[in-house]
Amino acid sequence: MSEQIIPAQGLPAAPLGSWVAWITQRSTLVAGLAIAGLILFIGFVAPFLYPPDPFAIHPDHALQAPSWAFPLGADELGRDELALLLSGGFATLVVALPAAALAFIVGIAYGLTAGLGPAWADRVMMRLLDAILALPSLIILIFFASLVTLNDTSLILLLGLISWPGLARLVRNETRAQRGRDFVLAAEQLGGGRFYIARMHLVRVMAPVLVVNGTFMIGDSIFAFSALSFLGLGVQPPQVSWGSLLESALDIIALDPWWLILPPGLLVFGALLAASLTGQGLLQRWGNGR
Repeated sequence: MSEQIIPAQGLPAAPLGSWVAWITQRSTLVAGLAIAGLILFIGFVAPFLYPPDPFAIHPDHALQAPSWAFPLGADELGRDELALLLSGGFATLVVALPAAALAFIVGIAYGLTAGLGPAWADRVMMRLLDAILALPSLIILIFFASLVTLNDTSLILLLGLISWPGLARLVRNETRAQRGRDFVLAAEQLGGGRFYIARMHLVRVMAPVLVVNGTFMIGDSIFAFSALSFLGLGVQPPQVSWGSLLESALDIIALDPWWLILPPGLLVFGALLAASLTGQGLLQRWGNGR
């Protein structure tokens, strides 16, 4: 008597082992995205879930170590350090992320314009880019930050318009390399304009490189903004950021307030680590063709 084979129904599409293998093969990317998700949660969601006022002063609890009342302790004014960290995370991300997006857009536009333009325009634009890259970006950042009125808008513009040259050079070089490819020449023969070719062909070909570099630019933007705030040129009091919290904690380092030094430093490090791991994970994924 022959056996009747009954197809299984309602079974999962893939066994647990394949999910484990998928995560293992992409462990760097998964770790980067997990840390990035945590940073975003701390910056944008947690401030609404933790009710204490970050700027409320409690003189009797100044420099109090972590306790039930103050989970991460209190600063020299008696302010809740956890509430300050969450508020500082929002202030940091709301400036750093748009600044990275601005630098990303300007870098792509400049690189495509130089790469697709006539030879003389490309030479002029690249010499200008070389001059900009030769200048120390942190010094330029400090110089302009000392001249303008510091608010979220000016900081976004300042960080964004300083951070684009590296990406612009990469995009220009990729554009010049792709310009002689058959699909670009065919598009030109069919009457495609430079904007059409850039949008429909070149940007798509460069998408993996652009996405990876975009993740690194986010980490660079957070670090640059934290450095500015550490130097007193970021958000202005009473606002706080992770950089300004670290600076104020180091001012009283002789009192050993470890609960004021470690959290903001770890959060800045975590943001940089998230950007680095995500970028490396994307490089591995596209490099292996998966």
